[in-house]
Amino acid sequence: MNTEPVSEAPLPQLTVKAVALGVVLSAVLAGANAYLGLFAGLTVSASIPAAVISMAVLKLFRESNILENNIVQTAASAGESLAAGVIFTLPALIILNYWDAFDYLWVALIAGLGGLLGVLFTVPLRRSLIVDLKLAYPEGTATAEVLKVGEAPGRGAKLLALAAGIGAVVKLAETGLRLWAGTAQAAAYVGQSTIAYIGTNSSPALISVGYIVGLNIAVLVFLGGAISWYAAIPIYSGLFLDTDPVLAEARAAGMSAADLAFAIWTSKIRYLGVGAMLVGGIWALISMRGSLFSGVRDGLARRAAGAAHTDQDTPMRWVIIGVAVLVIPILALYYSIVGTLGIALAMTAIMVVAGFLFSSVAAYMAGLVGSSNNPVSGITIATILFTSLLLLFLMDETATVGAAAAIMVGAVVCCAAAIGGDNLQDLKAGYILGATPWRQQLMQAVGVLSAVLVMAPILNLLLMAYGIGPPTADQPNALLAPQATLMASVAEGVFGAGLPWGMVGLGALIGVAIIGLDRYLVRVTQGVWRAPVLAVAVGIYLPLELSVPILIGGVIAHFASARRRAEGRESSARNGLVFAAGLITGEALIGIFMAIPIVVSGNPDVIALPVTLPAAAGLAVIAAVAVALYRVATSAGRTGSRST
Repeated sequence: MNTEPVSEAPLPQLTVKAVALGVVLSAVLAGANAYLGLFAGLTVSASIPAAVISMAVLKLFRESNILENNIVQTAASAGESLAAGVIFTLPALIILNYWDAFDYLWVALIAGLGGLLGVLFTVPLRRSLIVDLKLAYPEGTATAEVLKVGEAPGRGAKLLALAAGIGAVVKLAETGLRLWAGTAQAAAYVGQSTIAYIGTNSSPALISVGYIVGLNIAVLVFLGGAISWYAAIPIYSGLFLDTDPVLAEARAAGMSAADLAFAIWTSKIRYLGVGAMLVGGIWALISMRGSLFSGVRDGLARRAAGAAHTDQDTPMRWVIIGVAVLVIPILALYYSIVGTLGIALAMTAIMVVAGFLFSSVAAYMAGLVGSSNNPVSGITIATILFTSLLLLFLMDETATVGAAAAIMVGAVVCCAAAIGGDNLQDLKAGYILGATPWRQQLMQAVGVLSAVLVMAPILNLLLMAYGIGPPTADQPNALLAPQATLMASVAEGVFGAGLPWGMVGLGALIGVAIIGLDRYLVRVTQGVWRAPVLAVAVGIYLPLELSVPILIGGVIAHFASARRRAEGRESSARNGLVFAAGLITGEALIGIFMAIPIVVSGNPDVIALPVTLPAAAGLAVIAAVAVALYRVATSAGRTGSRST
């Protein structure tokens, strides 16, 4: 695969049609990923589906070129990344009852300022990480290859549309029409109180997530789920249940095994993930400290006045001015929360330092393992925990705004880090294709602002239709928002509600053990198999029902790849990727559209049918989707043909 840059005279890039399409796709994909992230705790890269859509749409014009398509996917992927930063943090303010809805201005300011800072913070890193260190940036490289061979994207567009239709129909039947339950599960008591549990979700999007991240990461996510549900929960329910009077009373009152398992997971076991994520974020900093500091130093030492347009970044003078200008409204925002200038200045200082440092971490890690395993969640938790402890020292544990203030700092940092990793992926694609860096950096900012415009309305729509956070009697199908729930728990725990520090410490030890396993795998497999601790930590925190279909998707990807290699058809590998992306897009978009009649009517079952099929029906449907994904992934057709 040729990843050397093209350095000919530049083609038109920032054209009206490319900018307009990028703005629209950024908003649409931001909404889709907001739903997926709140539902499953995971988002996926939008670059490749955006590239396929762009090629199909721009082909309708008399003149279009590959760099215009690159500009479109740059903006679109910014929307997806900003959605991740928002949904990982801001729903925590709903869970903490600090907000009862997503205020448009507050969401726009936090997300917009954080996203723009992420773009600016990573400008100095492009040359060092992409040109000098030649980091892989797998999504960026894959996007460039799709664009290079996609001048005739007919099959790719058809596959994407077909898969989106399938994902939408399945989601409509399950969640809207209620034809079958979304989860097939069984649980039982073994002995007096030890719980045995098994379950799986019937979501095509989750199988697609597993397919995209691959077998390695899918196995690790499932391993995290197994640690929680096959080890920690049975051990706690069998040996330590009496140490918690509330849980012990629930068991004595006859609570079902499945409900008790979820109660234990919610109040105790998920904090193993907190400890593992903290260790993972710290380890990321330690392992890359040399390259990080050299990258920043080299970037600051260079100017953007290179002769070739492919070497022209946004001038550092404008980067510094931009950061200074953006910090002012952030300071005002924090002051409006805490009402004390000194504390607001401390919050702003933490945000700037952590934002720059962790945007750099995200950019570097994205180059090593891709955006799907970017340590955004772990580093945001570390930021919120540190900020909470500092605010506890500056204020006191009775401060009513302490936890919310810590979330506000973490939200800006999370948005900046999410955009930072995405920015370098896009710049890698542009480097391969011969794009102008400053034009892509400008389009990243446009994508951020486009997504900002729709985030609050979409979040409010989902909040009103489904609810966000732990399920309740009024909202039994609430979107779990696992990362945001975790952020709220950490901040609230520091300010008096109490954290199960024993579980946090045990999770940290698990994280250390996973790091040791990763080092061992690097030596034994030469890096073919890795064990990033943050992938396991996410699995620990997710319900097992979500980890199972992710594992199935990873298994499908593995066997499909093996078959293509055996038949010498690796060039058709993107078929499965496009189909999986379509399943995710269709399911996520129909989830948003179904929210409209639910909100209007006030009835979550407004379109439900009176007949409900057994859970086996949902399993049969998802099995058919899995078979279809495998067949498409091993088919001989290609999503595009090489341009002449």
